[in-house]
Amino acid sequence: MINDPEGTVLAFFVAFCRIGGCMMVLPGFSTSRVPAQLRLYIALAMSMAVLPLLWDTIYPRVTGGGATYVGLIVTETLIGTMYGMIARIYTLGLQFAGAVLTMSIGFNAPGTADVLEDTSENQLTNLISFGGLLLLFMMDFHHIVFRALIDSYQILPLGGVADTQRMLITMTDTLQATFMLMLRLSSPFIIFSLMFNFSIGLINKLASQIPIYFISTPYLLVGGLFLVYLSIAALVRQFAENFTRIFLGS
Repeated sequence: MINDPEGTVLAFFVAFCRIGGCMMVLPGFSTSRVPAQLRLYIALAMSMAVLPLLWDTIYPRVTGGGATYVGLIVTETLIGTMYGMIARIYTLGLQFAGAVLTMSIGFNAPGTADVLEDTSENQLTNLISFGGLLLLFMMDFHHIVFRALIDSYQILPLGGVADTQRMLITMTDTLQATFMLMLRLSSPFIIFSLMFNFSIGLINKLASQIPIYFISTPYLLVGGLFLVYLSIAALVRQFAENFTRIFLGS
C-alpha cells in the first residue's frame, strides 16, 4: 500500500525525467520510424521498473515539491539527454564512415530515403548504418545504456548541480574517440582511393590523349564495391564491439 501517493508520483516523475531524456535521443528508439507514443510508453515502463531500485535515493529528495523540484526536473532531463547523446554521437559516426567510404570508391548515387530518419541518404551509407545499429541491438547495447543510467545516480547524485563543463568534456571526448575509430574503419577505402587515383594519374601522364579518368571510374567503383564485400562484416563488427569501450570510457 502506498502511504504517500503525492511523494510517489513526484519520485516517479523525477525518475522519468532522466530516463525519458535518454530515451528521447537514444539511437534506435529516437528514430522517426518509432512513434512518439511508443517511446513515451517505453520510458514510462522503464521508470516504473527502476523506481523501486532507486526509491531510497529519489524519494527523500522530492518530498515537499516546490522550486527545488523544478530544478530537479531540469537537471535530471539534462543528465539523461547527455547519456543518450553519447550513444547517438557514436552511431552517427557510422554515417560519417559511410560518407567517407562512398566518396572514396566513387559511389555518388543520388540519395534516397533514410531507413532511420526522414532525410535522404546514400544507399550504401544506409546499408552500413542500419546494419551497425541492428548489430548493436543484437548485442543488447540498450542494456548497457540503461545500466549506466542507473549507476549514474552514484556518479551524478540527485539534487546536485549539473556540471556542464564536465558534460561538455565528456561529449568532446566521445566525438574524438568516435572520429578516430570511424577514420580507422574507413582507412582501407581511403588508402584504396589514394593508390587508385595516383596510379590513374601516372597512366594519364603516359597517355594524355586517352580520357583515362572517364574510363577509370567503373574500375574504381567495382574495386571499391569488392572491397566493401570483403570488409563490411569486420567493419560493423568492430563498430559494435567498440561501443562499450567508448560509451563507458566517456
